[in-house]
Amino acid sequence: MEKKKCLECGEPILGRSDKKFCSDLCRNAHNNKLNSDVNNYVRHVNNILRKNRRILQELNPNDKAKVHKDKLAEKGFNFNFITGIYQTRKGSTYYFCYEYGYLPIEDNFYFLVINKRGRDI
Repeated sequence: MEKKKCLECGEPILGRSDKKFCSDLCRNAHNNKLNSDVNNYVRHVNNILRKNRRILQELNPNDKAKVHKDKLAEKGFNFNFITGIYQTRKGSTYYFCYEYGYLPIEDNFYFLVINKRGRDI
């Protein structure tokens, strides 16, 4: 019977019959290669979301604030990345980055809010 070879390095595998890798090092290297593209994309999106949250947190120290779109853009806020949307009964749409949100209002201003219920999760 032919010995199984490690999926990463090709060395013969000793031990259990269902093993796929000769060591933890090879297993980790193999899985890192498989997931690197996906992980890089997810890492990039998470970095943008965290930056957006930090900006909203910084500009909203007292739970409610009004800020101009230019101020958000100047700090590097990316309006294309949010974690949620909340639609009120009156038809207003709030956009959230985790528990920090904003509502577009007149003249390129935004009303900043905090969802305190989101903090308890």
